[in-house]
Amino acid sequence: MLQAPRADIVVNTAAFENLPLVKATGFREYDARWLFGPDINLLGIQALGLGLGTYIHELGHSRIVVGHDYRSYSLTIKQALTLGLIGAGCEVLDIGLALTPTAYFAQFDLDAPCVAMVTASHNENGWTGVKMGAQRPLTFGPDEMGRLRDIVLAGTWKERPGGKLTHIDGVGERYIADAASRTSLSRPLKVVCACGNGTAGAFAPEALRRMGVAVVVEMDCELDHSFPKYNPNPEDSVMLHAMAQAVRDYNADLALGFDGDGDRCGVVDDEGEEIFADKIGLMLARDLSALHSDATFVVDVKSTGLFATDEVLKSNGATTVYWKTGHSYIKRKTAELGALAGFEKSGHFFFNPPIGRGYDCGIVSAAAILAMLDRNPGKKLSDLKKALPVAYTSLTMSPHCADELKYGVVDDVVAEYKALQARGETILGRRITELITVNGVRVALEDGSWVLVRASSNKPEIVVVVESARSEDDMRALFREEVKPRLAKRAEVGAYNQEI
Repeated sequence: MLQAPRADIVVNTAAFENLPLVKATGFREYDARWLFGPDINLLGIQALGLGLGTYIHELGHSRIVVGHDYRSYSLTIKQALTLGLIGAGCEVLDIGLALTPTAYFAQFDLDAPCVAMVTASHNENGWTGVKMGAQRPLTFGPDEMGRLRDIVLAGTWKERPGGKLTHIDGVGERYIADAASRTSLSRPLKVVCACGNGTAGAFAPEALRRMGVAVVVEMDCELDHSFPKYNPNPEDSVMLHAMAQAVRDYNADLALGFDGDGDRCGVVDDEGEEIFADKIGLMLARDLSALHSDATFVVDVKSTGLFATDEVLKSNGATTVYWKTGHSYIKRKTAELGALAGFEKSGHFFFNPPIGRGYDCGIVSAAAILAMLDRNPGKKLSDLKKALPVAYTSLTMSPHCADELKYGVVDDVVAEYKALQARGETILGRRITELITVNGVRVALEDGSWVLVRASSNKPEIVVVVESARSEDDMRALFREEVKPRLAKRAEVGAYNQEI
C-alpha cells in the first residue's frame, strides 16, 4: 500500500526513492503543475493516479484516456500515472504521444468520459503536469481540483481490482483528419507553421497541408525536447518575433504558431506584424457573427475592450460576456451559455458546433482563421486587422510572486482600486468607470482604456495587461506610471518575464 504523500522529501536521498513526494502548490485552479524532482517524484505521480482514479469512480466513471507531450520525462511520468490509475481500478486507454487536444478528441473518438493529459503546456523544461477532465469537453475547475488535492494529500484513495491498460493506435491520424476537415481552402496561401520544436510539430504541418494550404513553410517543426531556440509559447515575444521574421523571409501570407501542447495558436500577418490572440478573436467574432445571427461570445478579462464596443458585432446582434481567465473557466462558460465561441487572450479558442466540439485546439483555431481568409477573397489578413477599431494592447507581463503570496497581493490591489473609485480619484487623468472583479481586477477608464492585475492560475506569478484607446505611448504610461509602481511597493513582487 503506497503511503500518503509528504512535502518534505529531498531529491537525491533514499526517501526520495521510497516515498511519494507531492507538494500542495501543484494543485492549481484548473490543472496540476509541478517542477519534476523538487516538487513531485514518480511515486508522487503514482499517488496522483490513485487519487484521480478514486475521484473519477466517485463521479461514476472508470474509462480514461491518457497521453503525453514531447519532453524527455513525460513518458515516464505518464507510466507512473497509469500505474496509479490501474491500481484504482480504471480502464486506461493510452494514445501515446499526443497534443492536449488530441487527448480531448480521443474522449469522443473512443467514447471515454475522462482524460488525463501529461503536459507542462508552455512552461519551461523541468515542469510537468496533468490536464484532467471527467465531462467532455470540459476540464476540471477549482471544485474538482480541490477534491482531487484532498484525496491525494491525505492518501485516502481506494485501490480497486479490475484496472487494465490498452494501447490505442491511430488516434493521432484520426485527430489530424478531423481537425483538417474543418476547412478546405479555395485560395492559394503560403503559411509559416511554427512549432518551437514542441509536440505540435508532429501534427500541425500535415493538418495544414490537408486543409489545402498551398505552401507550408515548416519552422522548427522537428521535435526536440531541449527546445534549442526558445520555449514553444506563441504568447511570448521571442517566438512571435521569429514568426514575424519568417513571414518576411518567405513572403508568406501569415504565420501560425503552436504552443508546447498544441491547444493554442498564435498569429502573425502578411506584413510581419504580430496579432495578439484577442484581436484575432475579434476578427473571428466579426466573421462568424455574420454567418450565425445573434451569436454569443465569451472572452477573458485579459482581452481587448473592443469586444464590448465594436459596431460590427452590434450590427450582427452579437453578445459578448467577459469572464475569468483560464482555459477551464472560458471553456465551461462557453458551454454553459451555449456560446458560439470563447476566446482567451493567451490563444485558447473554444468553438462549439458546428465549428468545433467545445474544447481548445490550436489546429482547429488555425482552420477557423484560414476559413475566415477564404471567405474574404482579395483581402489579406493585414486588411482584416486594419479594419478593426484602434486599440493599443500590451503583451501579457508577469512579475514573479510566490504561489502562497500572489492571491493576497492581488486582493490588496483590488481593494486599492475600489478605494480609488470610491474617492473619485483618477488614473492618469481619467475617471474609473467600472471594476470587473471576477478574476483579479480589470479597471476600466472613461476613455475605453483599462488595466488588469490578476494572479496566474498555473505559475508563481502575477499577470498584468494594459490597453490604451489613445496611443502606444499612453499604453506604456499606463504600465510604467500606474501598474508597475503600484506593484513595486510590495516586496513580494519580483522581476517581470517581459515588459513594454
